[in-house]
Amino acid sequence: MASIKKYNLEGQLLEEVAIDGELLSGETCSQLIKDYLVALRANARQWSASTKGRSEVSHSNQKPHPQKGTGRARQGSLASPQYKGGGRVFTPRPKFDQFVRINKKEKRAAIRHLLVEKIREARLHILDMPGLAEPKTKVMAEFLSKLELQGKRVLFMAPDQGKGSDERGNFQKSIRNIPKMLYRLAQNVNGYDVVVSQDVFVMINALDELKSILRREV
Repeated sequence: MASIKKYNLEGQLLEEVAIDGELLSGETCSQLIKDYLVALRANARQWSASTKGRSEVSHSNQKPHPQKGTGRARQGSLASPQYKGGGRVFTPRPKFDQFVRINKKEKRAAIRHLLVEKIREARLHILDMPGLAEPKTKVMAEFLSKLELQGKRVLFMAPDQGKGSDERGNFQKSIRNIPKMLYRLAQNVNGYDVVVSQDVFVMINALDELKSILRREV
């Protein structure tokens, strides 16, 4: 049995919500977690870095100087890599088909494990807040200050209330100018967001979605 602290928007501790111990049971292979996170980071790369070789740079084909009689080493072209503006050697080229496939069951197991770790470390909390009538960055800044979370990376997990929801939009606008804030729908959260966040807040309306993740239903 474990509990999650529930706060309001004023930073006051309202209560501790009990979580069934069965939702926190089970272990996940550490290698699975590593492979999942490495795959996430690899898939985030664009693989578009590109440079020009000696056959692609724009230069005259004339020799820089006479091949014999100068006492200098022979040179074939200004496109050679030793010249300024010449082609590059062993440098990045665009790569394709670099996508790393992630098994769905492994993905779910990894996310569940990382969220359970946050709960056990008392780094996952519940935020009980009414719908914001308008964006209020100052309110969110004061909330983070009272919980001593300023300057820390914080993840907010929100329920899926439909695209364009006023409450969802106002909350996003309230935190978008605060550094290191992450806002994700609970159903779209990934393991990397959880790992890099020092604290995680689950909106009260998204608590059922969190429990479904812990039950391995998502």
